[in-house]
Amino acid sequence: MAAQLKVTQIKSKIGGNSQQRNTLRSLGLHRIGQTVVRDDNQVNRGYVKAVAHLVKVEEVQ
Repeated sequence: MAAQLKVTQIKSKIGGNSQQRNTLRSLGLHRIGQTVVRDDNQVNRGYVKAVAHLVKVEEVQ
């Protein structure tokens, strides 16, 4: 089974630019403390890198 990323929003998107807000929405995050599990691929890694200051990431099997 492929590795997955557990992404948790830890900071507010208020004050961020529209691209950062759209990236959080693309990841499926809508509120602080919300966690989603996404496939570990280049697209999701790019999303996480764009909003690294707003999220916490863990690798899960």
